[in-house]
Amino acid sequence: MLIGFFLNLRRFKLPVSITELLSLLEALQQRLVFADLEEFYFLARTCLVKDEKHFDKFDRAFSAYFKDLETLDDVLEQMIPEDWLRAEFLKQLSEEEKAKIDSLGGLEKLLEEFRKRLEEQKKKHSGGNRWIGTGGTSPFGNSGYNPEGIRVGGSSRNRSAAKVWEKRQFKNLDDSITLGTRNIQVALRKLRKFARTGAAEELDLNDTISSTARNAGLLDIKMVPERHNAIKVLIFFDVGGSMDPYVKVCEELFSACRTEFKHLEYYYFHNFIYEHLWKDNQRRYSETTPLLEVLRTYGKDYKVIFVGDASMAPYEITHRYGSVEHMNEQPGAVWMEQVTDHYPDVVWLNPVGEEYWQYTSSIGITRQLLEGRMYPMTLEGLDRAIGRLVKGR
Repeated sequence: MLIGFFLNLRRFKLPVSITELLSLLEALQQRLVFADLEEFYFLARTCLVKDEKHFDKFDRAFSAYFKDLETLDDVLEQMIPEDWLRAEFLKQLSEEEKAKIDSLGGLEKLLEEFRKRLEEQKKKHSGGNRWIGTGGTSPFGNSGYNPEGIRVGGSSRNRSAAKVWEKRQFKNLDDSITLGTRNIQVALRKLRKFARTGAAEELDLNDTISSTARNAGLLDIKMVPERHNAIKVLIFFDVGGSMDPYVKVCEELFSACRTEFKHLEYYYFHNFIYEHLWKDNQRRYSETTPLLEVLRTYGKDYKVIFVGDASMAPYEITHRYGSVEHMNEQPGAVWMEQVTDHYPDVVWLNPVGEEYWQYTSSIGITRQLLEGRMYPMTLEGLDRAIGRLVKGR
């Protein structure tokens, strides 16, 4: 059963290994869960899924494999001897429940009566207190109540186990969808390099304990500067025109970056990067910053991220005076080469689906200028971009 489940996870593209399957088997051998599909769901997810971005894939795979089960009864019938299962069942009953079963002549009598009524009954029955059916108080059926009953067919009215994975509360973590603020934050966590800088404002508990012990028990408090992400990020956003449909996702990316990075600088451009950038779109014509000044101000240790659809006329990149807004003396390609020469780590995030890139010449030109370092604006794409920034060229 678990082998089939494991292979089903592989069919849903989950990166599960034999080691993780063995961990699940060991947990089951230790009886961390027993005959409860909902508990098995959480245990299996804990053992088999190592990254929360795969939670939604796991939910879909689990639902596809166990969709017709409410408990692990079918599995137990295959894996556990009947006499052991009956003994374990009786151990779970209170004395009152055992007495009620004895009132029908014992467990064997209950099973015999069940088989007899099943043979006698020829049609569906709902309610009542004798026939096998739904509702009512017969000892056999589902959705009704009888303290010494046997559940037959149908589905429980609650189905709490199925609700867990069918709800798919981690759907927005699927790495094939467009980014959201939380998704971005999950991916950006990989672009971290912590360092302690500034005033000593945080308690160093370990050093305080050691120092107090060396000081004959007299309290000696030690403080350290707060830990910050020391990674420096310079991000350029394309605004206006064809980027208007992507304003929301760009806002989410910007919000996540401001949360994750203490050292963050940003500028705007339109279509492609030229000799001037700006920080305020309301004053883009009156308050600009020369690109050369940006290169002089921010050192080579900055990680650079361009965000744009790279969709424009090719001459806007390759030709002098190609800009649609001003008379640029140098082609955009020349300015991009200056950026990539100055900064070792540069990537481009494109909100346009990767499957459409081949149809736009300017996207191909931009990818060539960046030596292929363009990535789709999905969680999976951002994950690859961050990996490139961490590893360098």
